Amino acid sequence: MHQHQSTPNLTAMAAKWPSEFVSRERVSEFSGGILHPRTLANLDSKGEGPKRIRIGRKVAYNVHDLCDWLAKRTQNIK
Repeated sequence: MHQHQSTPNLTAMAAKWPSEFVSRERVSEFSGGILHPRTLANLDSKGEGPKRIRIGRKVAYNVHDLCDWLAKRTQNIK
């Protein structure tokens, strides 16, 4: 029996985002609720998060870097 595997279309997700960067506080909105800002903060502190930039006290991620990072962490569950 063939099982359908769903892979998120990260390119489409990036294309819908209105800017080149996603602030950490809006990462949940960007990911459809899959990622939480605290999760990324924790991963960043361990050096396991996506590439980021800091402007003052704000942290942001380039949309394409964030999507590449998500793609590497994506698993299809059968």
